[in-house]
Amino acid sequence: MQLTEGAPEDLGTDVIGIPTGTDVELDLRLEAVMEGVLVSGSVRGQAVGECVRCLGEVVENVDVHLTELYVYPERAAVAVEDGDDEEDVRELEGDLVDLEPALRDAVVPALPFQPLCRPDCPGLCSECGARLADDPDHSHETLDPRWAALGSLASQVDETKES
Repeated sequence: MQLTEGAPEDLGTDVIGIPTGTDVELDLRLEAVMEGVLVSGSVRGQAVGECVRCLGEVVENVDVHLTELYVYPERAAVAVEDGDDEEDVRELEGDLVDLEPALRDAVVPALPFQPLCRPDCPGLCSECGARLADDPDHSHETLDPRWAALGSLASQVDETKES
């Protein structure tokens, strides 16, 4: 089954995610198994975020595989008794499956932990915040504070020469 749906809320992290309502393409196969329904397939979408170095826009194509078992309600209790965590057991809701938690579990770990606009992004200037990618020769004349005392001596020498 192939369908395109709007992305649910919070499909991502603080720095990158698939915006709410944008298209997410689902190519899924639903199979009846003894325990319930096995859902497998792929999820494709486009994540948008901020570069962690320069705060510029980052756009990443997301294409992840999804495999999730939705168990019949009477099988859910057996799965928990067999040692599965209750939160890891996905249960059928009547004849319906809630894909949103499984979608989130597949997409979020696939997103970059520290997204970059480009691999060699130089980031921002630590002095003034200018984007270094826009001006590669950007620099500031800074005097090491440890040499400041020598700077005052130099100005005294200049004054004595002028007198």
